[in-house]
Amino acid sequence: MQITRPVTEKIDTLVDSLRDLSPTRIKSSSSDELVSENDDKISSWIALHPSALDMFDKIMSDAKGKQIIMFLDYDGTLSRITEDHDKAYITDEMREAVKEVAIHFKTAIISGRSTDKVQGFVKLAGIHYAGSHGMDIKGPTNTDQSNQEVMFQPASEYLPMIDEVVNVLKEKTKGIPGATVEHNKFCLSVHFRRVDETGWAALAEQVRLVLIDYPELKLTKGRKVLELRPSIKWDKGKALEFLLNSLGLAESEDVLPVYIGDDRTDEDAFKVLCERGQGFGIVVSKIVKETYASYSLQDPSQVKEFLERLVKWKKQKLGEEEVSY
Repeated sequence: MQITRPVTEKIDTLVDSLRDLSPTRIKSSSSDELVSENDDKISSWIALHPSALDMFDKIMSDAKGKQIIMFLDYDGTLSRITEDHDKAYITDEMREAVKEVAIHFKTAIISGRSTDKVQGFVKLAGIHYAGSHGMDIKGPTNTDQSNQEVMFQPASEYLPMIDEVVNVLKEKTKGIPGATVEHNKFCLSVHFRRVDETGWAALAEQVRLVLIDYPELKLTKGRKVLELRPSIKWDKGKALEFLLNSLGLAESEDVLPVYIGDDRTDEDAFKVLCERGQGFGIVVSKIVKETYASYSLQDPSQVKEFLERLVKWKKQKLGEEEVSY
């Protein structure tokens, strides 16, 4: 079947989006330098989004007298981005860092993956998990992972449709080498990290056709991934607000929400914090990008360092309080 010009233009636009999600990086002579093609852009960007490690003392000064609430993305934040999305394992050292953070601060992981999959990777009780971009929010479990409270699932009616679309897309993309479809319960991901650029147009066409057949779904884009999810007004920012409300902290002026994430979908949470004028976002990135985040970190190793320093700061503060008594 011949593709008409308007449809071709739509495919071209989507392919351009795939290219935007695959930024070119140039190796730097120092691992401590942000990677970019333009040093002036780096300087300007860092001035707007300085390193959270370099600014740690200022951040802790701003946190004085406030209750820090930690929100963490998973892929690209707690784990490195991997060629095989099923092997994005968290390191033992990162798991220990998150465990320590959760002991001292209320903590939630908000991910595009299914809640069950994220829990399977993290393997920690005592924290909130919000999978499917916050469309499946569950409360903390006890040590044996039982009796977990399902707090909110705003897209439950879409479950049969998501199941159907996962099978449809698996069938439609099986002839595109490297393409994989991941079922994330309330949404689905089409990964193109291992797809050659010559196959992007075919992949974009199949995704576009599915969106025509299922208008109740919308397309969002992340790092090397296209995501289809229900067309409801819900995202990671809404999930953050819901969790603050459920914790009874939404109206408190003595709360400092901190959100760490690396992807476009995390921008919804960064934006919420900006609009609240309370708390801040930390973007994990080695490239210059538009972001609502206040600070930056380069990669998961720096995230781990930040979390470890946060715990050390808290323990020191508790020690000082004990001495004062």
